[in-house]
Amino acid sequence: MSDTDLRDHLAVERTHLSNERTLLSYIRTALSLLIGGGVVLQFLPDQPLLIFVAWFAIGAGVLTLIIGTYRFLKVRGEIPKVQA
Repeated sequence: MSDTDLRDHLAVERTHLSNERTLLSYIRTALSLLIGGGVVLQFLPDQPLLIFVAWFAIGAGVLTLIIGTYRFLKVRGEIPKVQA
């Protein structure tokens, strides 16, 4: 394997890892929104404005998870396959 082939191979591997890190960031953000909304609903159920904010956070968490998964799959399909 020449230096150029090795460099290209490593660049593709870094791109795969970067794509996975981005997906994990989306998941972390989605879980934070979902948990935050759930906590507000559980411990502050008597305040209408906070109930609205909590449901908005839960919806945003679900949407974030869907968008993150979609972007991960889209980018994964665009990354070239590497021959070992």
